[in-house]
Amino acid sequence: MELTQKIQAPCALDLDFELNDSTPCILDVGKREGRFVNNYFDGIPVRGIHALLFFIIMAAYFFEQFDNWNFGFVAPALSQSWGLKPTDIATILFWYFIGMTSGGFVGGVISDLIGRRKTFLISIVIFSVSSIITGFTDSFVVFTIFRALTGFGVFCMMVTSQAYIAEMAPCQTRGMWQGRVAAIGFCAVPVVALICRMVIPMAEDAWRWIFYAGGLGVIPFLLGLKYLKESPRWLVAHGRVKEAEDVVTYLTGKDIDLSEAARSVQPKISVMEVLTGMFTRKYVGRTLLIMLLFVCITPAGFLLTTWTTQLLKMLGFSVKESLTAMTVISIGVPIGCFLNSLVSDMGGRKTPLAVLGVLAAIAALAFGGMKGLMMLTLLGFTVTVFNMALNFILFSYTAESYPTRMRNTACGFHNGLARLSVSASQPLIPMIHQAYGFAGIFTSVAILFFLPIIPLLLWGQRTGGKSLEEIE
Repeated sequence: MELTQKIQAPCALDLDFELNDSTPCILDVGKREGRFVNNYFDGIPVRGIHALLFFIIMAAYFFEQFDNWNFGFVAPALSQSWGLKPTDIATILFWYFIGMTSGGFVGGVISDLIGRRKTFLISIVIFSVSSIITGFTDSFVVFTIFRALTGFGVFCMMVTSQAYIAEMAPCQTRGMWQGRVAAIGFCAVPVVALICRMVIPMAEDAWRWIFYAGGLGVIPFLLGLKYLKESPRWLVAHGRVKEAEDVVTYLTGKDIDLSEAARSVQPKISVMEVLTGMFTRKYVGRTLLIMLLFVCITPAGFLLTTWTTQLLKMLGFSVKESLTAMTVISIGVPIGCFLNSLVSDMGGRKTPLAVLGVLAAIAALAFGGMKGLMMLTLLGFTVTVFNMALNFILFSYTAESYPTRMRNTACGFHNGLARLSVSASQPLIPMIHQAYGFAGIFTSVAILFFLPIIPLLLWGQRTGGKSLEEIE
């Protein structure tokens, strides 16, 4: 008689028993009685200590995005304080995105080698300490270097967390948790905007306090040090099945048997094998499509978030007016992430990606044609909502498109390539502005949002609502 109870549905569609049952699991010596053969967290409600894990990631996201977005609000005051030209701002942003590119590539590789948890925590330390040093310096060179290191830490954490959330959430709510984590974390954007609006006008060097505040990332670091657990999928991929079962059991309260999941794991492969594997016949189509999505959507979104305050000032608005507009526009960031949590699991990711891309393109085109501050603010808010929802569905789509043995390195590759494209675009922005003005810049943004939509509709796969192992 088989003593092991089994779940045969990858997404809890036809369970043989009630997973919400409060009856404690009993494991008798020499027996497998009471153990649930399951595909990690699929079909099990997220609650208690499992939910706390996502809350810690939310807090880390908050301080990460505080450090990521603060320069966009500080730039006009920094330019005024240090006498910087638009080309100097472009230089700082160029090296920031080079740092992000490095963080994407290195973070993905390192987290596949040493684990998601360790990489996640190390990256928090890097961006928090770098932000504080940036606030203290009076040197343009030192500022640029540590701003680049901030970018490295920020994106190292972001790439790692994408794979981590995908691996720690049930298949049927992965998109929801990606969206909720982002929505709470990205509340940092209106917060930093409001703080900048209040603090920066107080004194010529008051902008420094914005960077000091970025050091508060130590709070989620300490919480993560105590409560974060390693991804069981990463543990299984490295042959540590018992540890993985302990993690799943601890988080779910169910005595989970991962023996079947472990048998489906393919052997570990090197970084070079991952990179070449992404272009094998099985994966090359999705790889090229995701590359196109990232190198179009990411520069468009970052142009909006990092340059708009400075561009509004160059349109003739004061620093206070520009900061006020961007404070309202930035409220669209968490709202866009919340919108993502509502629509991400619809249409297998593919449909909401396409719809949001078109809406973002239309809103960006209209934004570039506005002159009044009120309409600029309203349309900037609208573009921001669509852009953020679009980006976080893309993050989920990417993490779901590759198997565990390739996932984080592949995510790092795509995100690193995206930041490299952003970095390469920075010197072009002052040139486009000089030749075509404000409208020309946001016409370019609209084109970038729209460009990958048709290839997505033709060749994109549906990944939402499926087990990660099923997608493989």
